[in-house]
Amino acid sequence: MSSSKRGRVSAVEAIRGISMMGVIGIHIGAEYLANPSPNIHLVALFDIGTRFSVPIFFFISAFGLFYGQSPSAPFSYRDFLVRRGRAVMIPYLVWSLFYLIHDAYAYGVGFPPLTALPGILFFGNAKYQLYFMVILIWFYLLMPLWRILLARMTLPLLAVILLVQIGFDYWSSFSTAFNLYVYGLPEGTLLRALLFYRLNYWVMHYVFIFLLGGYVALHFDAFRAWMERNTARLYALGIVSLGALLAWYYKLILVDGYTPLEGIYTAHQLSPLGIFYTIGATLALFAFFTRLGTENALGRAFQLLGKHSYFIYLAHPVAITYLLMMIHGAGYVLTAPIALSMYMATLLLTLLAAVIVRKIGERIPVVNELTIGLKPKK
Repeated sequence: MSSSKRGRVSAVEAIRGISMMGVIGIHIGAEYLANPSPNIHLVALFDIGTRFSVPIFFFISAFGLFYGQSPSAPFSYRDFLVRRGRAVMIPYLVWSLFYLIHDAYAYGVGFPPLTALPGILFFGNAKYQLYFMVILIWFYLLMPLWRILLARMTLPLLAVILLVQIGFDYWSSFSTAFNLYVYGLPEGTLLRALLFYRLNYWVMHYVFIFLLGGYVALHFDAFRAWMERNTARLYALGIVSLGALLAWYYKLILVDGYTPLEGIYTAHQLSPLGIFYTIGATLALFAFFTRLGTENALGRAFQLLGKHSYFIYLAHPVAITYLLMMIHGAGYVLTAPIALSMYMATLLLTLLAAVIVRKIGERIPVVNELTIGLKPKK
């Protein structure tokens, strides 16, 4: 566990890029489900194959925090929170305010009462993608705990945490008694809000994948050697885990009579097969992008997407909003070809916007600091 600075891991940047593509897919898929007769295979592409996207971001975040570091080295919690606050808290507040103002105008819903703002910000409800930043902030606030755990982490202990994770996520997602209790609580009460929006801020849903990212970072040389010896097996694990989740999704729809919406709300990333897929996809993608490298067009494309993934993640709902307005305004339903075209348009438009904003930020540093938390270069 060296505390010295180490070379950049290009695979992590590429994983960030493909994960951001998956997040866009999930949100385009949500709009596509408004089609009265959605293609269940396209729904599977948008909303099942992408299910690794959110949890793998926590893996990447932990990897970045612990790569080249030692949990036993001197640590200033205050300095850490100041740095992370600049990178996450400032953009979170800026983008939350932006979406509250934007949606008040675009959808005619009006700006929420000031008394509602604390709850909106606490739960990440200013826009549907911002809850991720709330969970990430909680991970940062609990950094001393993660350092203690990772300083003592072993593979058997990590396996135990995985089993606990599966049990906890299953209870949170599928416990009939618990969910009936939550829905039975009086509307407008604090307890109901705290439990109803638990997916928006309970880090417990993603502790295993976060600790796995930290563990891989701390033992990266050994992990890389193991990964290179087992690349084919890791590819197979990724394919088998995806196949298992897809098989469950198709069973829910074709055998059990679920609607596509019910299917994706059941076969999600917190289900046991969803967790299995997250692990399989994480390891397979790490192996794939390590082998792909950056010396070819595909590798450079994913590096570009990864570099700008933060802004794209924050801004893509804007592109989705206005593309939908154009599509519906022209009298079209979101069919499969239109949905796929909308996906590509969203990705390309937000990538272009990200490049432009970063260029502006090079001239006016405060732009980058407010939008993506990028500290101005001295």
